[in-house]
Amino acid sequence: MKVFTEEQVERFERDGYLFLEEALPPDVLKVLNDEFDAWVEESRSHGEPYGITIDGRPRFDLEPGHCAERPALRRIASPTELSDAYLGVMRSGLAVDVTAQLIGPNIEFNHSKINSKQPGTATEVKFHQDILFEAHTNDDMLAVLYFLDEVTLQNGPPKLVPGSHHGPLYEHWQDGVFTGAVAPEVAERAQAEAIPCIGPAGSACLMHGRVLHGSDPNLSDRPRTLFISAYRSEDSYPLETSHVPSEHEGELIRGVRTNRVRCTPIEMSFSEVPTGASFFEQQAGDRM
Repeated sequence: MKVFTEEQVERFERDGYLFLEEALPPDVLKVLNDEFDAWVEESRSHGEPYGITIDGRPRFDLEPGHCAERPALRRIASPTELSDAYLGVMRSGLAVDVTAQLIGPNIEFNHSKINSKQPGTATEVKFHQDILFEAHTNDDMLAVLYFLDEVTLQNGPPKLVPGSHHGPLYEHWQDGVFTGAVAPEVAERAQAEAIPCIGPAGSACLMHGRVLHGSDPNLSDRPRTLFISAYRSEDSYPLETSHVPSEHEGELIRGVRTNRVRCTPIEMSFSEVPTGASFFEQQAGDRM
């Protein structure tokens, strides 16, 4: 099913990302938000990361300073394993049709997560490229960033460097440590060139896996929560352990299985799978 025009596809190929309006119907958006709000309420009774993913790491990651009075749930790994609503969005909908148009026609599910910045929280996502966390045989990889809240210039929007998916893969190891971020001089250039992706709740940003991106802290009084569902071409095979493992990884979402593997020239260092709840600890320099 073709959703985007030829001009929009060309824009994605040029910039590495596209904004999609009304990616989620209002009734679906409400269910997703209601379930996330319930997880936030649940987090009030926890003082450290909790829950267990299929590899034994914590599923729910908490912002430093989280407490019952001011909950700061910042990540949920693989929410599709917890919720039929999130699973349904991962498997179908307008953004999935667009994904098949951009990197398909045969696509598999890669991973999912919720990244949330509650009002006044300080977590910054340093500039990075997703593929540097997940080496594959080719780079036909795409993440759909669903906006569960309105994303504004003030609440920590995703910031993407247009055209950076055509550029180099930047080292994410610094001084022998996997930081999950580019070097400071690269980040400085990226900050100057990056474009914020903003829009109303229910919209989405579709982002190529090589795009250089990050986001600032949320210093506003409004939350900024993203449900991120990532996909890969069916002939793109993972070469290392997933940082966000899921029982649904590799599920065929669109098209057919070809029993073929496609390899394109990619040179990069293997990443380091976090031992804690999320890559936020790696970017902060916490090696737990």
